[in-house]
Amino acid sequence: MKILVTGGTGYIGSNTVVLLLKAGYEVVICDNLYNSQIEVVDKIKKVTGKEVAFYKTDILDREGLDKIFNEHKIDAVIHFAGLKAVGESVAKPLFYYHNNIEGTLALCEVMAAHGCKSIVFSSSATVYGKPESVPIREDFPLSTTNPYGSTKLMIEQILQDLYVSDNEWNITILRYFNPIGADETGTFGENPNGIPNNLMPYIVKVANKELPHLNVFGNDYDTVDGTGVRDYIHVVDLANGHLKALDKLNGVNIYNLGTGNGYSVLQLVKAFEEQNGIEVPYVIAPRRPGDIAECYADPAKAYNELGWKAERDVVDMVKSAWNFCVKNFK
Repeated sequence: MKILVTGGTGYIGSNTVVLLLKAGYEVVICDNLYNSQIEVVDKIKKVTGKEVAFYKTDILDREGLDKIFNEHKIDAVIHFAGLKAVGESVAKPLFYYHNNIEGTLALCEVMAAHGCKSIVFSSSATVYGKPESVPIREDFPLSTTNPYGSTKLMIEQILQDLYVSDNEWNITILRYFNPIGADETGTFGENPNGIPNNLMPYIVKVANKELPHLNVFGNDYDTVDGTGVRDYIHVVDLANGHLKALDKLNGVNIYNLGTGNGYSVLQLVKAFEEQNGIEVPYVIAPRRPGDIAECYADPAKAYNELGWKAERDVVDMVKSAWNFCVKNFK
């Protein structure tokens, strides 16, 4: 099978491309490099020993997408491409709605025109809004607290409506919790452009003295230590979930990808410090708009139907995140 991976040079995308190539898939990457680097393509080839076709193309560019489908017989798409920062989405909602939703519409229209009707969509646990209880199951009520989450929820609805209109489509929606860490070679980790919006790369940049301290947004939540609790999942486990999802492309299916365990911000900071022997200074900052107190998954459905579960623990996550920094930025 030949798989088109949108956003394939990004953090989760690159780790997924590596696993796809190692599993024998052919891969085409489409990425506009908005939040990633072109060097990732050569790194993928070096680690896997395999070729991968790369197109610097935005998903809003229908002609660019059409060119990819004209030059390759694509069997399925894994759709990562999209803007993903909660805080930025609150400040720039139109930017997020335009990019994420219109880009996905363009992608699906081009796919349909070329007879490719299989897609694995990168969604998010943000579609659960402020859940009344945890752990969170796939059948929980859906709502959002920020424009980023709203784009994910709208795209989920669009894809399900698409299936109703044409049941030749096969759609798997994966609701991610919080990916962190890096692959075992230390090659593919999270390296966002500018100030990180996610916790782990922020911790790493502070530990590496690129930033003076970590901002902890709020310490008055109703949690174990007042800081936000999230389900952190190793990025390689998350990437592996996409390979399992390709095997399950049959109708519409929705799965949580998480560990089922929650860690607070300060618990994650402490684990990083203890496992890597590095101090991470932090200051308490005001809550961010759109954030919630606690969010972690019930991953049972993915295990029962896909045979997938997270294999790596928080020690693997914090050690591999620092190893990526040491290998690339020390």
